[in-house]
Amino acid sequence: MARILCAGLGPGDPDLMSVRADRAVRAATQIAYFRKPGRRGQARAIVETLLRPDAQEFAMEYPVTTELPFDSPAYNDALARFYDDWADRLAALPGEVVVLCEGDPFFYGSFMHLYTRLKDRVAVEVIPGITGMAGCWHATGTPITWGDDVLSVLMGTLPEEDLVRHMRAADALAVMKTGRNLPKVRRALATAGRLQDAWLIERGTMPGQRIARLAEVDAADCPYFAIVIVHGHGRRPEIAE
Repeated sequence: MARILCAGLGPGDPDLMSVRADRAVRAATQIAYFRKPGRRGQARAIVETLLRPDAQEFAMEYPVTTELPFDSPAYNDALARFYDDWADRLAALPGEVVVLCEGDPFFYGSFMHLYTRLKDRVAVEVIPGITGMAGCWHATGTPITWGDDVLSVLMGTLPEEDLVRHMRAADALAVMKTGRNLPKVRRALATAGRLQDAWLIERGTMPGQRIARLAEVDAADCPYFAIVIVHGHGRRPEIAE
């Protein structure tokens, strides 16, 4: 029977992994990770130089990407069967299996869907990781919150009117799951009066990192691996030096 150890890999730069996650990945003889069909997978790319040469790899390829609406019954059914299948396969493996997870596993991570299926069947341990959004706001060189600022984390998949409502209410914003949702996110920010303060961070902390003001990015430019950041300005004044 397997023991599952999920390693949070942090925002993308291998140097930002925790010591504990680094140790787990280097020692692993069985490694599992999510990826899109035909891709190496972002989590796998992060640990490229860390794996043992004899490590057995299990690539968990998502059954759907963009061909079905994310909120359709068919999409949800396909993903449910995917997670059911991989939970069964991982639970049946002998010894310890290290599952890789970008960012922090319990912060919108795909591993959560395996965790709920495995936690009452086998021993499961989760190593926390730095979130991708934290890596992105540090990449801008500007603090994300000051004083009593309220930070809202939004999914680009939300309906546009919900995005606008949250964007108006919060002092600082981190918008995840952008990609093809970026035009909607841009419109919502404009409606909320926040577009001029918004930054697009693509591949934060990783090779090819790009930081640009969202208002200056071509409307057709919708990178998949990107987060939108709006910095807070402080409900209380900055403390003088």
